Amino acid sequence: MVTRTRVGSEPTHGASAQAAATDGPAAVADGLSGRYRRVRAFTEALCEPLATEDYVVQTMEDVSPTKWHLAHVSWFFETFLLREHLPGYEPLDETYAYLFNSYYVQAGERHCRDRRGWISRPTVEEVYRYRRHVDEHMERLLERAAGDPELAAAVDPVVTIGIHHEQQHQELLLTDIKHVFSVNPLRPAYRAGPLERGGRTPELDWRAFEGGLVRIGHDGEGFAYDNEGPRHRAFLEAFLLADRLVTSGEFLAFMEDGGYRTPELWLSDGWAAAREKDWTEPFYWEERGGEWWQFTLSGMRPVDPHEPVCHLSYYEAEAYARWAGARLPTEEEWEVAASSRPIRGNLVESGRLHPAPVCAEASPPDPSSGPPLRQLWGDVWEWTRSPYSPYPGYEAPPGALGEYNGKFMSNKFVLRGGSCATSATHIRATYRNFFPPDATWQFTGLRLARDP
Repeated sequence: MVTRTRVGSEPTHGASAQAAATDGPAAVADGLSGRYRRVRAFTEALCEPLATEDYVVQTMEDVSPTKWHLAHVSWFFETFLLREHLPGYEPLDETYAYLFNSYYVQAGERHCRDRRGWISRPTVEEVYRYRRHVDEHMERLLERAAGDPELAAAVDPVVTIGIHHEQQHQELLLTDIKHVFSVNPLRPAYRAGPLERGGRTPELDWRAFEGGLVRIGHDGEGFAYDNEGPRHRAFLEAFLLADRLVTSGEFLAFMEDGGYRTPELWLSDGWAAAREKDWTEPFYWEERGGEWWQFTLSGMRPVDPHEPVCHLSYYEAEAYARWAGARLPTEEEWEVAASSRPIRGNLVESGRLHPAPVCAEASPPDPSSGPPLRQLWGDVWEWTRSPYSPYPGYEAPPGALGEYNGKFMSNKFVLRGGSCATSATHIRATYRNFFPPDATWQFTGLRLARDP
């Protein structure tokens, strides 16, 4: 096990953030320092179950080694804050700027994404040393900002982005190590322990929402990624939204009815992808002696028919919706339904790291905030039928940070609501995640919608 030095005590992009405090730059900087420590510590806490060998494996292009995640989020703070705002800052190693850049073309040359697993050096210990180096200098920068209003105004938005950027990589760290362990014939568990099974799944019900002119997007209060704005008007027809997520048992009925063998249920590209990739069941499912099992971060276990189906591509979600006589919601419909709901659910703080059955949910739906809905937050990212594209009036911010979102607005679909690997302090109703339609390694599932 790797020895680490902690900097604190607990546990798909952007560019716009605002300082929420009104007590002056010192208070703002102090608040940022605490949040910075907590997020950095939680990243390292997520690595505690890992052995050194686990840190270095890359099993496909979309998966990055744990070691790379740890270094890349540190590179982010170094590149966009320390080099820019801390006089006399000396990088621990200049080659890290090349090794741990991801896709920021304006920030310099980058190592090939699909070869991150080739990097045996720097070692895991050296990467942790790099994190400590960055943390020590970030503390100095934040201390300087506490006494310098102009510096505080300059660094606050970028530190906030960096904190949320690291939370995104915490989620990726979990989904990536799950893929790494899944291809290991030993099927190791990231975190041992039983997962409680569901009892009876409540009958799926529909909640009605009125149509009309609505306002969509972030209102500018607090942090948001640039792709969440500008806030704008949209017209919606009346719609119905399912009160819970689709379960594994319901998806199994689709499979048993020949869903993967019925081309008329599928989009053309989806049918081609299903044939090319030989899809016959959700990712991480496998049949053993006539029973379906799935790989989880707690190892192999039988599929629980009552928990939300997970690791579906957009194509599978869309085919299921068509089979069920429904459709996927638009992202505008989802946001209207979620905008007044408190953020409570099976998120990473629960420690389950797997979707939970409705009956196991800690918090029941809150009818006081509108038609009662379950599982809006956490469990699985919910596919919408909305292509990932810019809102009216959107302009990518200038500089390298402007590359975070805008250049990916092509050939992807929007997902909403977070997953069991998402932090509660990271998600919000306007958050727009996005993946290509054939992506399956993330915690992705679906909620149905219908026209009245």
